[in-house]
Amino acid sequence: MRFLADMGISPYTVRFLREQGYDAVHLRELKGQLLTDASILELARTERRILLTHDLDFGELMAASGARLPTVIVFRLRNMRPENVNRYLMGIIDRFGDQLRAGAMVSVTEAQVRIRSLPLSS
Repeated sequence: MRFLADMGISPYTVRFLREQGYDAVHLRELKGQLLTDASILELARTERRILLTHDLDFGELMAASGARLPTVIVFRLRNMRPENVNRYLMGIIDRFGDQLRAGAMVSVTEAQVRIRSLPLSS
């Protein structure tokens, strides 16, 4: 699996994913800090990467676009420390790997992980 971390995701999470053997890159590494959300989605789609974010706008954009990719994982955790995000992320990868590869919108809170197949209906 390949990952793209949005600006709100710690570079430590990218390092952690790399240590686990995944291809992961942070938007900052790509000098993409000023990209629009739509451009970030297109980058993730083009590079076949799963987008990691905490920005709810990506769900709305995916619903409006009707696109089947990229998979977007939105973290809505109270504790966004990298070690906490990493723990949730590894559980999601283990549990929902096939769905992530196929295209999904994933919302992560302490109470639940909600996964919806793409495309979303608005």
